[in-house]
Amino acid sequence: MVTLSNYKIQNYVWLALMVMTLGSAFIAESAEPSLLVTLAIAGTVGLKGWLVVDRFMELRNAHPYIRFSMNLYFIMLPLVILIVYLIPESIADLTRL
Repeated sequence: MVTLSNYKIQNYVWLALMVMTLGSAFIAESAEPSLLVTLAIAGTVGLKGWLVVDRFMELRNAHPYIRFSMNLYFIMLPLVILIVYLIPESIADLTRL
């Protein structure tokens, strides 16, 4: 059963997701690439993914394996973003034909 407080929480989560999305886009377009910027973007990606899985996909009560795999994805994706930033030449060598 969804109560009014759950609707309020979802509205706040949605608003936070929009602010994080717009903030990330602004930072990505205006800031010079650096480790700090990359960490901020990667952290935002992970947090946004976790909020979507937890609040909007309603996986809090799902089978633990499904929830774990979705949460693992949003842990691994920011790590991949950081790895690509830190060692781009090695990644490019691995993907070159």
